[in-house]
Amino acid sequence: MTVRFVGAGPGAADLITVRGLRAIATSPVCLYAGSLVPEDLLAQCPPHAHRVDTARLTLDEIVAELVAADAAGHDVARLCSGDPAVFSAVAEQTRRLDEAGIAWEIVPGVPAFAAAAAALRTELTVPGVGQSVVLTRDAANATPMPDGESLDVWAATGGTLVLHLAVQRCAEVVETLLRHRPPHEPVAVVARASRDDELVLRGTLADIAAQVDAAEVRRTAVIVVGPVVGTGSGCESHLYSAQRVRP
Repeated sequence: MTVRFVGAGPGAADLITVRGLRAIATSPVCLYAGSLVPEDLLAQCPPHAHRVDTARLTLDEIVAELVAADAAGHDVARLCSGDPAVFSAVAEQTRRLDEAGIAWEIVPGVPAFAAAAAALRTELTVPGVGQSVVLTRDAANATPMPDGESLDVWAATGGTLVLHLAVQRCAEVVETLLRHRPPHEPVAVVARASRDDELVLRGTLADIAAQVDAAEVRRTAVIVVGPVVGTGSGCESHLYSAQRVRP
């Protein structure tokens, strides 16, 4: 049988691919990440499907569920919030499945940073303003960052930063960023992107931490840093330029 790691999107039940929805609807077993996956999406599971909330499970316990499903001849929809390519812990699970000889595949989804950009009504790669995006996270109380990937490093390079798993330490993150960027650098925090209770905070490095604290945002949020945040400026791209030679 096959384990499908399905990108369940950022929160809204209708932000999922047709392929992902089909995987959910046809899999007798569904593993999902607690409150990060909406009930409306879980309702697409087949009747009497075995549903497992993995929020409090260890890696060993999760893999045991996958192995048991395979032994019973059941396909599995393993739902990942956002897209499996980013901060999903898919790599460690697929290593175990390879060791067990269990087939698996990945079904991409809508990542949180894309939903945040939509909420901000902005392109993250605005010509003449910013053309590079770094997706990273805060290292506190989590797996250590590899050498050369500290927030100091990324902040110094310029470009747009999208920080996951960092809003709980917003003040400390801002302190680090201010070592490399000016206080007036635009910043936005998008909490619960695409959900009915979505919250967007806009400011600068000088005031965003106070806004986050006042709004009591503690989780399920991304921080977007850089001049592209809410900008109305920028040049026109070469892609649609009348000067571009077209075949």
